[in-house]
Amino acid sequence: MTTASHTALALDFPILEQEGLVYLDSAATSQKPRVVLDALEDFLAHHNANVHRGVYPLAIDADTRFSAARAQIAAFVGAEPAETIITKNATEAINLVRYSWGPQNVGAGDAIVLTEAEHHSNIVPWQQLCEEVGAELRWLEVDDEGMISLGQLDEFLADGRVKMVAVTHCSNVLGTINPVEEVVARARAAGAASLIDGSQAVPHMAVNVDAIGADFYVWTGHKAYGPTGIGLLHGRRELLEAMPPFLTGGDMIKTVSFEATTFNELPFKFEAGTPPIAETVALGAAVDFISGLGIDRVRAHEEAITAYALSQLQAIPGLTVQGPPLAQQRGGLVSFTLDCAHPHDVAEILGRDQVCVRAGHHCTQPLMKKLGLGATTRASFAVHNSTDDVDALVGSLGNVIEIFGES
Repeated sequence: MTTASHTALALDFPILEQEGLVYLDSAATSQKPRVVLDALEDFLAHHNANVHRGVYPLAIDADTRFSAARAQIAAFVGAEPAETIITKNATEAINLVRYSWGPQNVGAGDAIVLTEAEHHSNIVPWQQLCEEVGAELRWLEVDDEGMISLGQLDEFLADGRVKMVAVTHCSNVLGTINPVEEVVARARAAGAASLIDGSQAVPHMAVNVDAIGADFYVWTGHKAYGPTGIGLLHGRRELLEAMPPFLTGGDMIKTVSFEATTFNELPFKFEAGTPPIAETVALGAAVDFISGLGIDRVRAHEEAITAYALSQLQAIPGLTVQGPPLAQQRGGLVSFTLDCAHPHDVAEILGRDQVCVRAGHHCTQPLMKKLGLGATTRASFAVHNSTDDVDALVGSLGNVIEIFGES
């Protein structure tokens, strides 16, 4: 995809019609292409009914569209529809595993392995489980370039006490793309389960959950050009079938009597209440949008934009980039600090120029402590971005330096 094609592609995103808007915060949430907005409106306007309940034509139509969207979403990441659980976000998906799988499989004296670069959503649930059952957390260190050590993972796994290895596929701060297939293989060989947080990976690179082989793989729709309020958990059937429900009531039941309840089959066993029906249909449109562009072309474009951003930012005096040095080693984002200004001040000045970036600890306070930082500024890229957007970022950073450089 050329810069010209991406200028044209930006026209598919209505919000980018705002004059001067440079959106560089897709790692927080992606903007929505028109086809996704149309799918959401069309369903609510012309096909809206609850699913798995009614037998009238409108309800059957809604049910068919909901099921078809689940199949689209599962196919996009190489998963099976029955093993694709719809949640409200990736955080809920991780908590589902923590509460349903965790107490049955982790006990006193056991261990859970995380990396130092995990999002709070992939830390706090496991911390709480360890406190509850008397297990311990072990932390895979990230080196100065944001990479983890498979050798250290082997050391952690060697004593046979590790029950779960939970790792981000792509860091939301460092951008590091972790070798998840190797992590999963080593965990399985040691008798440990694995969970991969793919929230920053699925929208930007080819992901095949079957090939990765993780016991659980989670991601979220709103970072993948879809609506908010929908996340995905892909799990191994034998594990999901052995796990008790996370939430109860509504469509996750098969029968209820005064004496007992029996539970529904997969995937409905884990989908209590009315699911996000319209959001699921719209996410189906979102993954079709990505597929239409070609995920390999998406990755190549974002890698090129990231490489350009790295070269331009690293040329700015007093600016330090966090994470791997090469664009091939990272997803489509760059986090940095500027000697003369706090990240929040940087983001505020950039915001005056309508350059939208994220500043803060990015829900990774342990990583910030490891880096010796309180916060960073993060620019993150999507299919609609071009080198012109990076140039706007660099130009606006010049304004920051002009304001704060002499103080």
